[in-house]
This record gives sequence, C-alpha cells and structure tokens, in this order.
Amino acid sequence: MSTTLLVEIAQFVAALAALIIIHELGHFIVARLLKVEVEEFGLGFPPRIATLFSAWGTRFSLNLLPFGGFVRLKGENDPSVPGGLAASKPWVRLSVLFAGPLANLLVGVILYALIFSKIGMPITNQVQIMDVAHNSPAAQAGLLPGDLILAVNGNKIDNTQALHDTIYANLDQPTRITFMRNEQEGETTLVPRSQPPEGEGAIGIVMGNPTRSVSVLTALPVGFTAVFEHGRELLAFPVRMIKGQTAPEEGRLVGFKGMFDIYQQVRQSEPLPNIPAGVNILGFFATITISLGILNLLPIPALDGGRILFVLPEMVLGRRIPPRYENAINLVSFAMLLMLLLFINLQDFFNPIALP
Repeated sequence: MSTTLLVEIAQFVAALAALIIIHELGHFIVARLLKVEVEEFGLGFPPRIATLFSAWGTRFSLNLLPFGGFVRLKGENDPSVPGGLAASKPWVRLSVLFAGPLANLLVGVILYALIFSKIGMPITNQVQIMDVAHNSPAAQAGLLPGDLILAVNGNKIDNTQALHDTIYANLDQPTRITFMRNEQEGETTLVPRSQPPEGEGAIGIVMGNPTRSVSVLTALPVGFTAVFEHGRELLAFPVRMIKGQTAPEEGRLVGFKGMFDIYQQVRQSEPLPNIPAGVNILGFFATITISLGILNLLPIPALDGGRILFVLPEMVLGRRIPPRYENAINLVSFAMLLMLLLFINLQDFFNPIALP
C-alpha cells in the first residue's frame, strides 16, 4: 500500500469522523442546555480505550474504532429515569433529536460560505466570456476571455440566456457585439454559425458570470440557500428515479468504500480554470455533511427523524406512544438498518461504483 493511499485514507477517515462527531456534538450541546444529563461523549466507537476526562457529569472517552463518535444520554429510552431524555418534555426531546442533523446542515452552510469566499460570488446581471474557441467567429472578431458582453445589435445583455437567445436569433448574419475590456468599451462584428463544429456554439465562446470577492460572513446567506437547494435536490432524487427521469445507477447508495472511491477521484481531479485548489474537496464534504443531516431527518425508526416521528403525536394530541412499543420498533428498525449498511458496504467491494 503506497504512502499516498495511506494519507488519502487517513484524511478521509478523519474528515468523515469529524462530521459524525459534529452531529453528536449537536445532540450533546442542546441536551446540556436543556438540562438533559449526558452519561458519555465518545470519540470513536467502543470498545473504550481510555477515559480522557469527566466534566458536567459526563465521561469523555476515547474508543478503538475511529469512525466517528457517539453520545449516551441518560434514560434515553426509559421515561422512569429522572433527568433522562425519555423523561423530558416532548419539546425538549424534539430539540435534542433535531440538534444533530441541524449541526450537520450548519456545517454545510459554513463549507459553502468558504467555497464562495474562495471562488467569489457570481454577478448574475453581467455576462462574461470565460473561454474562446480557436478560429471561432469570436476569436476572429478579437473577443478574449474576461471580456464583458454589454449588448448585441444594440440590445442590452444582462444574463446568459439573453445572450444565447440573441445570438441564435441572428444566425449567419453580421452581428454587432458591444463589450467591455479593462474598463474600456469596445465594439466588433461577427457572424454566428448555424452549423458550428461539435462542442462549440454559434460564436465559439464559453459564457458565464463574473464574480466579486466576498468574505465568509458575507457569503453565509448564500450558504443557507445552497444547503436548501442541495437538500431539495437530494429529496427529489428518489421521485425522479420513480418517474424514470434518472438512471437507477446514478442514485445508488454507497458505503464507506464507495465514498472513499469518490473522494479519491475528487482529490486527484484537475482543478477547473480560475478555481482555487481544494474547493472541489470542500464541495465533496459539503455534500457528505448535508446528506448526513437530511438522511438522519427521514422518518425512519432508529434514526433521529424516526424518533422525532414518535414525539410529534404527543405534542399534538397530548398522548404518548407507549415506550415499550417505540423501543421495540426502533430496535427492529436498527437491526434492519445494520443489515442494509452491511449490504451496501459489501456491494462497494464486489461491485465497485463506476467513476467517469
């Protein structure tokens, strides 16, 4: 096994463990704030190697398996234990259960804010030439990457769709382009092609939006929007598969090896032009943490969302589902989830995901 592979494995495990620990830390912080006693906060999974220290009535432990962490709440499933989770009011239980997924989603917001602080925020009402194909009409007309397109035949251009539509309305006709370069306005004429070479458009440019530099704090609102859109896409994916709009192999679940295979490809891929190194890795872990948050909120018993599902009727109707039924359902569901995880992880080895 090469040193490079060992470093990649160590980085991946450390980052994934950090995201799981942050999830558990969300549960821990809210439980402590709402006076729910926490018996243990573990780094890694048992067996326990050592107790690091004890504070606030909680044992902080180091465990053998390094794939994340856990929090053990007092009386988690027994409402007869004073000071425990199950004995708490419904809104307290709901808050503690929701805090873990929320922590993962907030990390996603921060990661997206970091990404936008590195690549800049798009200025959506301006159109910039990102690349020019050799020998294309744009190249022959003297247009260069970085030029801003201001107008076509005197019609103002303020978004990429407007440029596309205007160019294609003037195929095979002399077309006047007004542009800005180095704060100086210029004008040129070209003829959009009705039959361009494969992979090129009518005038042979890649268009996009210019960006402006922003701080991480300034980018936070866009981070929230990005996480919302990412979560919506994740939840819509099964619906698109059912409708036949997405190939089943594109929606395949992956385990640790599958995620590591994707991480390797992301880490080794060539960065896009003008994109700082490391942004693609930040994007990968943003995807992982948002997925952890969303999947844990699904109404599946044994997951946070499933346990929240048991709390909601009590909050609405004032009647609690008997804990023995809840615990039995969670236990059976947990066993089924373990079998599903085992199947997914074995599939990663015997039928590795096909990376492009």
